[in-house]
Amino acid sequence: MDIDFAKSFSEEWIQSWNSHDIEKIISHYAEELEFKSPLIVERYSDPDGIIYKREKLKEYFLIGLAKNPSLKFGSKQVLLGVNCLTLYYQNARGGETAELFEFNESHKVIRSVSCYSF
Repeated sequence: MDIDFAKSFSEEWIQSWNSHDIEKIISHYAEELEFKSPLIVERYSDPDGIIYKREKLKEYFLIGLAKNPSLKFGSKQVLLGVNCLTLYYQNARGGETAELFEFNESHKVIRSVSCYSF
């Protein structure tokens, strides 16, 4: 993982969410992916909590934006890994989130796992 890419991805990702621009947000993700979040369980009553297609992820994100019209994320820390990074940030609910992003060779997210404070 290149540190410059990690910094720019993290900044762009946060800015995309804070702008509420769904096209900018979804542009970070590959068509086929694995996206895991406890909020998927909550929003879809899906005990697996996994989304596999970008179009379904877009729908999921749009629900989140509609439920949180004043949504704003604040970056706290970026952790580097091998072909991945973890972004630690202040979420829209006032809690904290650690989100792992794994990337393909085109620098698109192919796997994301979200963990929330409680």
